[in-house]
Amino acid sequence: MLARRGRIGHALAVLAGARPDVLTAAPGARPRFVALGGVLLSTGGLAAVSAAFAVHMALGVWWPFALLVGLGWGAVVVNLDRMLLVGMAHDSSLKRNLALAVPRVGLALVLGVVVATPLTLQVFHKEIDAEIVVMQAEAADVHRQTLEADTRFAGLPELEERIAAQEAIVASGGRSDEQLMTVRAEVSGKQAALDAALAVSRALEAKAQCELDGTCGTGDAGTGQAYLQARAAADAQQAVVSAARAELDAAVAGVTAAEGRSAQLATSSLDRDRADFARLSAELDRLQAAFDAQNEGSGGILLRLEALDRLGDESGTLAAAQFMLSLLFMSVEVLPVLMKLLLNFSPPTAYDRLAALRDDGDVDLEAMAQDSRRTVARAKEELLVLAEKERVDRQREAILARRRTALAEVAARVERERQGGATPAPETADEAPRQLWDTGPIRELARNAAVRTVRSVRRKPQDRVPTGV
Repeated sequence: MLARRGRIGHALAVLAGARPDVLTAAPGARPRFVALGGVLLSTGGLAAVSAAFAVHMALGVWWPFALLVGLGWGAVVVNLDRMLLVGMAHDSSLKRNLALAVPRVGLALVLGVVVATPLTLQVFHKEIDAEIVVMQAEAADVHRQTLEADTRFAGLPELEERIAAQEAIVASGGRSDEQLMTVRAEVSGKQAALDAALAVSRALEAKAQCELDGTCGTGDAGTGQAYLQARAAADAQQAVVSAARAELDAAVAGVTAAEGRSAQLATSSLDRDRADFARLSAELDRLQAAFDAQNEGSGGILLRLEALDRLGDESGTLAAAQFMLSLLFMSVEVLPVLMKLLLNFSPPTAYDRLAALRDDGDVDLEAMAQDSRRTVARAKEELLVLAEKERVDRQREAILARRRTALAEVAARVERERQGGATPAPETADEAPRQLWDTGPIRELARNAAVRTVRSVRRKPQDRVPTGV
């Protein structure tokens, strides 16, 4: 159990950027690095959970796959935080520490905001879901009004009213047609004229009767002159009444004909208007249904953020809770960098001093090894040059010896010919004739020497220097 805990602690310390060789020499720094590694794992865990919520909310991914994506993002965040920690070595200079800390703290804050946002949305998901329903209803109403204001559907209310009026005209046989008001007003006028003529006729008839009875007028009963005049006036009024009745009958017949024509026209245009109304209504309903389907499925992160902002504007308590919760998550994300920054402001520990000594020693060893390699390489080059010079000198001596031997043979042969001795022996067919200046294989030896010299010059330094140095 202790060994297992030791391995876990060692892994956390390495995760926090500790060097195992230095940590072995300075075990007192182990708890600090173990704690820092635990903080890194905490930030990675929060990032993994946040990414899982974000992927599930934005893409609707199945939870196991969302958790896998979250684990990957958590590993990325841990790696970034570890990079920020490892890059901040202990330094006593305040300016250099601040210069190193400002960009790292800024990056940590950005990561904190990214990590905190999905977690905050998940904490307030019930309130956000209720607000999203309201927002979707408002969006549907706005879209409906926009469609109704469209030029394609702007005439729908007027078309609906026209259809209702045509249906009323057809149902009433044309009597409800408001365009026949002028004709109906004329009939009313004719009726009023007939009523007036009838009233005058009844008055004249009553006058003639009372003249006949002697109850009025002259008071003389019988068919006297007054009665005859009253009778003539009453008869003349009857002709007026007959003319007024004839005009009224003509006006009523005109109105009846107009109502029939109106009902016929309404019947003929009603089917066409109904078809247009059904087509436009179906298109309007289709567009509205398509928007409603898209609106109901738009529960992504952007809409949820907008809903959270609206809730914060409506409720100060929720806004304060949202701010504090986001601040908490961001503080957890920034915590590793802040801890490292605070440790850098403290005096150097034994671990810091040992790490500096190890680094200086490594630099010195590498410098010594580099000097040794340069010295060995220079010595090998000098040996190669000396060997090449010696080889060239030997070849030159050989060439000069061959030349002296050839000149001696030629001189001896010329001396024998001059003394008149034997005729010089002819050259055999197997031996090729040779010029006086030909030195045999001297040119071939010189070519081979030049090739070896070029190869030795072109040879890489690592090929000429032993690797063990």
